[in-house]
Amino acid sequence: MKHSWIALTAVALVATGAVAVTYFMPVAGAVSQAEASAGLGDISGFRKIVVDTAALVDKGDLAGATIRIKDLETSWDEAEAGLKPRAPSQWHAVDKAIDGALSALRDSAPTVAACKKALTTLLDTMDSNGTHG
Repeated sequence: MKHSWIALTAVALVATGAVAVTYFMPVAGAVSQAEASAGLGDISGFRKIVVDTAALVDKGDLAGATIRIKDLETSWDEAEAGLKPRAPSQWHAVDKAIDGALSALRDSAPTVAACKKALTTLLDTMDSNGTHG
């Protein structure tokens, strides 16, 4: 479980003046400010593969789209060690959306509609969790 920290400050008045004591407590599931502002960084290369894949789906070339999205799967997995620590919750969001797109394209009977929906979700997720050059 992901934890961020919040500070609780207690102030005690004593005869010599005020003394402040700060306690740090974990908050489960919270996203740090640094993670929220930094995001995954530049993920434009990955996004380009998704755009290419979506163009193939738009043409009805699901076989070609399945081949192209394999490039995303491979490059995303190779970049995991550098990206995931930067923004773990955002990495997981994009990773889950990638899995959805891979599943749609690799379905035993893929449809253009399902593939388009999964790729749109993936692009939206990428757009909200990284930068694009």
